[in-house]
Amino acid sequence: MKPLVPEEVVPLESYAAQRVRFRDAIIAHKRNRRLPVGENVTLLFEDRETLRFQVQEMLRVERISDPERVRYELDVYNELMPKDLELSATLFVEITDAPSIRKELDKLVGIDEHVFLELGSGEALERIHAHFDAKQFEEDRISAVQYIRFSFDEAQARLFREPREPAHLHIDHPAYDHRVELANELRKSLAEGLTRDPAPLLDLSLESPATPPPVIETERVRALAPGPSGEIVVECKEDAGSLLEIGDEVLMEVLDVVRRAAQLLVDEHGACRITSAAGRGAGRLRFLLWPG
Repeated sequence: MKPLVPEEVVPLESYAAQRVRFRDAIIAHKRNRRLPVGENVTLLFEDRETLRFQVQEMLRVERISDPERVRYELDVYNELMPKDLELSATLFVEITDAPSIRKELDKLVGIDEHVFLELGSGEALERIHAHFDAKQFEEDRISAVQYIRFSFDEAQARLFREPREPAHLHIDHPAYDHRVELANELRKSLAEGLTRDPAPLLDLSLESPATPPPVIETERVRALAPGPSGEIVVECKEDAGSLLEIGDEVLMEVLDVVRRAAQLLVDEHGACRITSAAGRGAGRLRFLLWPG
């Protein structure tokens, strides 16, 4: 699959106008790309649309529009993009008992040697080993989220596209041995992605609506108009550093705008929540205010 490029990312305002529809489409799309393996492991197979959704959501949450920072986010998520004749997946180890998480994860050390796609049967069985991202591993522990790839040759790809041939995901770790067949719809979605990109689920041609003026604006700070969930973003117009770096005079101006924006939400919704965020890259200080 081709990497995502900046021209395939829609601006924040355009994304807000179609986010609900896109999110619903992604949920349906992921339904055919999610594979539970036993009780505690799930694989979500990634493609351009699942990764596009993650990029757009990151830009939305952090209010990123600067081209360089958009490119940075694309570079991060493009590392997960499957190439031709390749499947890419996020492997989740899901342990709901919080006190047991570390102990259960430690039992799975070495799992990177024990995850396979199995194609065919008998003497003709093909086992395709999952390649794990080495940057995520330590010698004696693993994380609950892993990024993996399965690389096919042409013959294996043909076998995978043949629905009459069995296909299974097998984890044969000594502490976690499970084998599950790939359901028809899942396999069809994955097989199509081996050789072609999925159709975009986001309307890239939709024009951005006119950007509304800030609801509050001072010389150095602005509060951007409420978003689709009623949130208000307070930010410096130019990068003034993080919360620990910003000068006292600018900080007082920021806090005054935060106070006034909070009052707007309290007047309309009865209450508001406030979080601070320093976006990656430029590190610009932002406050996010939410109704309720």
